[in-house]
Amino acid sequence: MARKYGRKAASKVKRAMHERKAGKLRSGRSGRKVKSRKQAIAIGLSEARRSGAKVPPRRTSSRRRARRSSGGKS
Repeated sequence: MARKYGRKAASKVKRAMHERKAGKLRSGRSGRKVKSRKQAIAIGLSEARRSGAKVPPRRTSSRRRARRSSGGKS
């Protein structure tokens, strides 16, 4: 079975986690300090996606998926 995440993705997440531990990781537009471990991982993965690393696409909510498959208005 092939790997889901590439090495570049792992290094981006690792860097984000180190920054969070040091209190230097900031989120998006607001620039607020990231305290959550899950948020740090999400930031690392989104940076990896942007840089073209091997990362699976983002999950969409079940509501969005249902709306897409039904074809809009009924």
